Formats: sequence, C-alpha cells, structure tokens
Amino acid sequence: MKKFRPQPGFNVLAHKLALDPNATANRHLHSHGGAARAAYNWAVAYVTAVWWQRKAEQSYGICEDELTQWRSWSLPSLRKAFNEDKRTNPRFADWWEENSKEAYNTGLAGASAAFDNYAKSKSGRRKGPRMGIPRFKSKRTARPTCRFTTGTIRIEPDGRHITLPRIGTVRLHENRADLRAMIDTGSMRILSATARLDRGRWFVSLQVEEKHELVKVARPDTAVGIDLGIKTLAVLAGSDGVLGAEPNPRHLDRAQKQLRRASRVVSRRHGPDRRTGQQASRRWEKANQARNKIHHRVANLREDTLHQMTTRLACEYGTIVIEDLGVAGMGRNRRLSRRIADAAFGEIRRQLTYKTRRRGTRLVVADRWYPSSKTCSRCGAVKAKLPLSMRVFECDNCGLVLDRDANAGHNLVALAARTTGTGVAGDLDNAVEAESKPRGADRKTRTTRPRRKAGTGRAGGTIPSPRAGKETGDRQQDTGAQTRALMTRYGPFRWKHRDC
Repeated sequence: MKKFRPQPGFNVLAHKLALDPNATANRHLHSHGGAARAAYNWAVAYVTAVWWQRKAEQSYGICEDELTQWRSWSLPSLRKAFNEDKRTNPRFADWWEENSKEAYNTGLAGASAAFDNYAKSKSGRRKGPRMGIPRFKSKRTARPTCRFTTGTIRIEPDGRHITLPRIGTVRLHENRADLRAMIDTGSMRILSATARLDRGRWFVSLQVEEKHELVKVARPDTAVGIDLGIKTLAVLAGSDGVLGAEPNPRHLDRAQKQLRRASRVVSRRHGPDRRTGQQASRRWEKANQARNKIHHRVANLREDTLHQMTTRLACEYGTIVIEDLGVAGMGRNRRLSRRIADAAFGEIRRQLTYKTRRRGTRLVVADRWYPSSKTCSRCGAVKAKLPLSMRVFECDNCGLVLDRDANAGHNLVALAARTTGTGVAGDLDNAVEAESKPRGADRKTRTTRPRRKAGTGRAGGTIPSPRAGKETGDRQQDTGAQTRALMTRYGPFRWKHRDC
C-alpha cells in the first residue's frame, strides 16, 4: 500500500474533541467499540488456533508436509476470512449488520499490528521491551474505540455537532467553529476520525491535513536549558542569564487522602474475581466509579499543566535544550517512583518535540550520559560523584556555590552553543559526544535485551511470516524451523502466564 503523503505546505495533525452524546449516540458508540473488540478477539483466535493445532499434530507424529497450513495475519487476509465467517458464525450472525464496517476493520487492524509487533520483537527488529503473543481483550478492562476512514465525517456548520458514519450527529462539548471555518476555506481536510472512551468521557480525534503556517516565536535568538526535577518541575536557565522555575503542582500527592478513602470503600465491597467467576456487586461498581473519578481528575489536571508549560516554552524560545532521561529506570526507585510518574518527564519531552517542530524552532536533547549536574557551569570541572541528596553544587576548583538544578540548567543552555541541531531531537555534534565522562561512563546501555538462542527442547526466535498460508497465494516456506521455534516455546495456550 502506498504511504500517504500530505500536500506541499500541509502537515498531518490531530484535533481531539470531547463529545456530549445523547442516549442513542452513546449506545451506538458503545456498540461500535464492542464490535471492534469482538473482531480483534476473533482474529487472535483465528491465527493462534493453527499454532496449537500444528503442535498437537506434531505430537501425533505427523510429518511436516502434512501439518495444517499456517494462517496469515496480514490485514487483507484477516478481512477476507472475517467477511466469510461473520455470516455463519453464531457469534456475529445476528448483529454484525448493526455497526459500520469500520468497527470490524479497527479490530482486525489492531490484531494484525499486534502480531507484527510480536514477530518483530522476537526477531530483534523492534526496539523497546519484548512483546508477547497478542491476548484476548476483556470487556471489562478494554477501552472501546473505533476508527472511521470512510463515509461521512464532518463538522456541522454550527460548530457544535459532528457527524460520524452509522452513528449520526453527535453534539460537541465545545464550540469548534474555528475548525469548520478552516475546512470551508480549504486550509484543512479531515482524513479520519477515531472515537474513544477515555476517562469516563467519549472523545473523537480528527486526523486532518492542515495548512502549515509558521508563527514567529517571541525570542527566536534566545536559548533555554530545562532541568526537570521533582522538587521543582522545571528549572529554566536562559542564554540571557535569566533564571526561572516552573513549580511542581504534585496533583497526585494532593489527591492521596481522597484516594485512600475511596480505595478503602472499594476494598470493602464485593468485587469481581476471575478465579471463581464472581461478578462485581453494584455497590462495588459505584465505589469503583467514584475512585476512578478522582484518578481522572488528577490526570486531567496534569495534562492541562504540562500542555500550558510546553506551549509557553515553545512559543517563547528559539532553542530548547532538555535531557535524555531514562524515565523507566528512574521509576524503579521505590521511594521516588510515584512522584516521578506524577511529574511525567517523558510526556514533557514528547510535547516539546512536536510543538517545536510545528513552530520551526530547535530542540536539542543532551546525551543521557552528559553530566549536567556534576559539571561546574563556571569553570567546567566535573565532579566524580554528586549524590542526589546534595541539593547545592559546590565546585572544588573555583569555589562556585549554586543550586544543583540551576547549575544543571546553565550547563544545558551552554550546550546549545556547541550543537548543530536542526530541530531534530538528539541532533548533537561530535564534540559533545566525545566529552569525557566521570568514572569511565563512556558507553551507552544496551538497547536490546539478550536473546536466548534456539536449542534442543527450546524455541528460538523464528515465527511464521504474516503472509504464510493459502489465503495469500504465496509460495509455502519451510515450516520446520518455525514449528520448533513457536510450539516448543509455549506449550499449552496460556494467555496470562507465559514466559515472553
């Protein structure tokens, strides 16, 4: 499939709009979300059934050539198989016509992507943590979502309603006449819409092709170094010598008293139990909803705070320097994990990345091993050790006494003058990368986890190709290595307890 490319002078953006659906629209939205989840579970069962069937046949002594053929998990193959099965399958036969085809396509596309991620993770072609076999989605825990790519998707002329395929016209929580005006003038075009239930409210995210208009920032020639922390969310050191700070609101800490009280009420109700099949009582559902409301309010407050801060920084400075923090590793500190998660360092970097790119400014990401806190901002001397408990930096060489975070901010803003970044995160020159690190920390950590090689009685990393099978008409591959790689790896099919 040919990759979509926007028109010259246009960018692909997203606008997230809150919905206020009535009872009918709410029922249709939940129905489409449930249809997507059902299609996803069907695709997972459809693909993995052959894996375990081949394992059973292999235990009977059947030769490789006579084993059941692999099933492809590519989206066209899944879509073709689902369309043939939905009319006769008792699970779908009575109600599949009630929803748009896009609902089922959403689930099948999600399953296809999940199998692709698993395959790439097993072969080492995917960065990040290892991905396991796709699991079934639970009705209780899965978030209803549906993506529309065809049909009528428009914002009504009044700016207070949006029309979605098969769902109809739904009222918006806010008036977005500005988006409707951009559509009328031809500066924006809707590509797709994704409806999702998030934090107890329905949202629709519009993927649009919008005309790119550069807006000049307030101080394009000024750089700022941002040192993120817990005591103070961000210490801002400008290249003009001005030192500022963004206080940490600590929304989660402020809500701890309410959360403890609400969690105590939930623990005293009869909740669901998967082991015994016990259903949750209505009092548990009510108490859990009250607890979730507190979590949702904390998440909304945090999101609003971060967006205001990052937007203000992106609109003011021409160059922003931040650190490449290992947030996942920092979160393993049991004493600080809750406060680190509440500060959302990774989200701050993500927002600054796309907001600076949108405004044509530069974002420089310092190397993870750059000693910003240990380096003296006056003479450049580097300390061998600087414990986290020492909040004041004292230079043994020149006698500088300065707040630890402020010293790190000055070092980061000085880094901007030695870089040649062009707006791409992590674009550093060779001089910065070649700087010596204290205690010999000159190497980065391993980006991928070590893989155990295939041996007798244990599977390796080979899995079937997504196009292997009769549906695609491709040439059949040698499946001996694939069978040894998959089937001896997992034994009986366990969705929850697996070694992956």
